[in-house]
Amino acid sequence: MSRVASSLFASLFSIALVTAPLSAQQAPPAQDPAASIVHQNLDKDQKRKIKRTLKELDSSYKTWLNEDVVYIISPDERNAFLQLATNEEREQFIEQFWLRRSSNPDLPDNDFKEEHYRRIAYANEHYASGIPGWKTDRGKMYIIWGPPDEIDSHPTGGTWDRPMEDGGGSTSTYPWETWRWRYLEGIGENIELEFVDPSGSGEYHMTMDPSEKDALLHVPGAGLSLMEQMGLASKADRFTRSDGTNLPTALGGTPASMDEFNRLELFAKVQKPPEVKFKDLQAIVTARIVRDQMRFDWRTDFLKVTNDTVLVPVTIQVPNTQLTFQGKDGIHSATINIFGRVSTLTGRVVQTFEEAVSRDFPDSLFQQSLKLQSIYQKSVPLRPGLYRLDLVIKDVQSGNVGVVNTRLAVPRYEDEKLEASSLILADQIEHVPAKQIGTGQFVIGSSKVRPRLAGDFTTADKLGIYMQVYNLKPDDKTHKSAATFEYTVMKGDQQIMQFKETSEQMKQTGDQITIERLLPLATLSPGKYTLQVSATDSLSKQTISRSAEFSVRAPLDTKTAANITPGK
Repeated sequence: MSRVASSLFASLFSIALVTAPLSAQQAPPAQDPAASIVHQNLDKDQKRKIKRTLKELDSSYKTWLNEDVVYIISPDERNAFLQLATNEEREQFIEQFWLRRSSNPDLPDNDFKEEHYRRIAYANEHYASGIPGWKTDRGKMYIIWGPPDEIDSHPTGGTWDRPMEDGGGSTSTYPWETWRWRYLEGIGENIELEFVDPSGSGEYHMTMDPSEKDALLHVPGAGLSLMEQMGLASKADRFTRSDGTNLPTALGGTPASMDEFNRLELFAKVQKPPEVKFKDLQAIVTARIVRDQMRFDWRTDFLKVTNDTVLVPVTIQVPNTQLTFQGKDGIHSATINIFGRVSTLTGRVVQTFEEAVSRDFPDSLFQQSLKLQSIYQKSVPLRPGLYRLDLVIKDVQSGNVGVVNTRLAVPRYEDEKLEASSLILADQIEHVPAKQIGTGQFVIGSSKVRPRLAGDFTTADKLGIYMQVYNLKPDDKTHKSAATFEYTVMKGDQQIMQFKETSEQMKQTGDQITIERLLPLATLSPGKYTLQVSATDSLSKQTISRSAEFSVRAPLDTKTAANITPGK
């Protein structure tokens, strides 16, 4: 990662909650979900906010928190999630939650997320018993740790020959299972967990006491151990043990694996969320982003490239008053870092871009420059679909950060249907030299199209109109398309202006036509307007329209926008 990206990530994601060590044990799902909140280092206001947020959460987020990830989310992550203020922040949290657990964040699919939901589905299918399978103890262990390497299953109970460390002898049992894992990360080797169904209902619960499966435990004289059979111990001795079990006394004493402290430690470890593999992303997940330190405008547009590729220009506009200038040798300079990231909803990063950009003004123009807007654009090719767009800007001098996290829906342009790109209102449309075609900021094909993000123009300006129309039907004989384009300017419900032109007049008769118009605004009075551009295919009889709002005011002495150019 470059110096710019490293600096930007450090600035953005260092604004995070300080994560404390994970608690020893995750609360069982049957409890009130609020009971599993860890209140370490939280003041009373934060605790109240967490409880209030939990009650007010949308059902989808509440389900995600209390069902989908209840066993694998850490207490600190849970606290962080419940302190987020908007659904946009929650969506970002969820995406990063899965991303930081993926074995390879660059893969198109999140393997951890897919495996997690597979485990939930398996648990629901195999361990349900009056309650959903994911709520059972077996379901919980399966979801957290995955399938065991071995399962010793006794679904009908039956005769059990105790191992010598458990006292030896034979008895009858309730249904029970022992699960064994050769290795569990963070816990150790040869891990065994036991589940017992004393009610015969099919709901096995996890136990630390191997004697709990003994159906003859409370039957005098039945199911005796070796020492009890030899008269060296009494069955009543089982109920005076202080280690939490009712096992009979074993020849040679109790092995280390049955030590009560070892069993308690294991019981706690297997129930807490597994450690996250990628610690460097932990700050991202628990980040509480400080918003609106820097205010900026942004927009995305969509233009068809191929049937499976859409060009998405991402435009950012920053008021110069938001920048911190430093004066030296008669020049006032400001620098901002810009970082953008496009990711899928599974968290896979599709595209990133970063720039260090600067603005320099001499003393004589500095005060005038503060009335200007600085504008930057990056065009990103994407496949149709739903994405997440993250934009971050940082003023280098002040350290102030501005952040946008938003949904990005890239449209699919159908083959047999009349389609159109975004309608771009621009303050500049001009052709570029042949060597600059398709390259550089604001360049679309052979034209430079600089959007006016706020849509504010003066009566001295010309309103740039840019739109592409796709899939015009060619004539079977002439192989040329025929289309009519209508431009309508409305002020409220009143039509102020309307004019038409044809593809023949535009000297464009292919299946794709590009509209590039400069509309003088001198005849318009100050106010708010709506421009609608309609394209009608004369052969297929299809019509498509795009509209955009703009405003007109009296002219000022300076223009409102200036290009941002990358810094050295």
